Amino acid sequence: MKRTAVAVSAVVLLLPLSACGGDAEAGDGSTVTVTVGYQSKTINTVTAGTLLRSLGYFEKQLNSLGDGVTYKVAWQDYATGAPITAQMTAGKIDIGSMGDFPLLINAARGKQLGRPTHLVSVTGYNLRGGLNTIVTAPDSGLTSLKDLKGKKVSTSVGSAADGTLVRALQRAGIDPDKGIDKLNQQPAVGASALAAGSADALSQFVAWPGLLAHQGKAKALYDGAQLNLPTFHGVTAREDFAKDRPTVLEAFLKAQAQATDYLNDHPVTAAEKVAEATGLPAEVVYLYNGAHGIATFDPALKPRLVSALKQDVSILKSAKLTGDVDVDSFVDDQYVKRALGTTYAERLAATPPAAASEVWPKGSGQTRTFKSPAELLSYVSAHRDTVRAAYVPDATTGTLWFADKAVWVADGEKLLPFVAPATAQAYVGGHGGASVVTYAEALERAS
Repeated sequence: MKRTAVAVSAVVLLLPLSACGGDAEAGDGSTVTVTVGYQSKTINTVTAGTLLRSLGYFEKQLNSLGDGVTYKVAWQDYATGAPITAQMTAGKIDIGSMGDFPLLINAARGKQLGRPTHLVSVTGYNLRGGLNTIVTAPDSGLTSLKDLKGKKVSTSVGSAADGTLVRALQRAGIDPDKGIDKLNQQPAVGASALAAGSADALSQFVAWPGLLAHQGKAKALYDGAQLNLPTFHGVTAREDFAKDRPTVLEAFLKAQAQATDYLNDHPVTAAEKVAEATGLPAEVVYLYNGAHGIATFDPALKPRLVSALKQDVSILKSAKLTGDVDVDSFVDDQYVKRALGTTYAERLAATPPAAASEVWPKGSGQTRTFKSPAELLSYVSAHRDTVRAAYVPDATTGTLWFADKAVWVADGEKLLPFVAPATAQAYVGGHGGASVVTYAEALERAS
């Protein structure tokens, strides 16, 4: 889910492909409807969905084609990527956006049904895997992955969050199939299960972990960035649509690039626009999509992300959700290269911004950046009533997290934040004299 994962089971994949809605052939000959499937609350796809729609850039690009055709855009909002794939393979959706694992299922399903699709651009990504997080209840006594053995863990099978869970458990020496009681649930259902105590932990994608932490309904147990494997979200298009209407697809990718530039140039305003459209707190949107957020937005199909996609195939195969997937034939960068022209090489070489601590003051349209978490704490301590949100990067992984939800370590004069307790304890274990302190104690030390 910057990107998005989706619950997919073998049963879902075998459901009949029936859907309604316009397609690229709709209209009376002079009017063409382009149908875009998106996930409004999967906020690492906003440059191809929620934000793009609110800005109207795609419609403007289509109107500027000057080909004598009247274009209409039908935006279809879904909670996950599975129905988008179903609609695409039924010829009902032309362009869709989803996370890396669902993209692979999209590729496999399209090929299986003779409706091939192609990955044509990227939305949000994190090179270490920080888009997925495992959380527990606020009062849970679980402090590490090893504590999950024999426990009930909710996730969405076939999603990137499930991939994170599988890989993390394997590294912890726990069989991901037999070592836990895995609950295959939609994110909202999993969140409810965690709150009710029927699940001991929840592994999910953007924006669920940050949302639940912000609401005080969960705390982080495992930062997906500890895997140090890229995760991303991307845009997929039907092959027949791309071949029949390449200029329309290129118009979409030009609009996506414009929305990406808008998000990067106006991160606070963009977060507020997405929050208004989705009902998510703007503070949570900014955690992921902000200037130093967990996600980096760039439409370029970076080789490192494509390589990570190839590594993901084995996880889906082990879950019997796909067979082999020819990633090289699925990835098609010709359209985004034409759409972005000479700027594509520059975007391809671009790297994520350095991690930084930020404060979002109340009533402000911009954030304040600090050189260190300690400096941020000092500011927050002196402005407690005027801080809307404070963000700090994990001292080990760089993953941004809410300052008041982080695990803090005092090491001499240094105050270091961590997303999860295990990484904080690992630091303490390797640094004599260091100790875990509460957020209140960290504020007091910095004041």
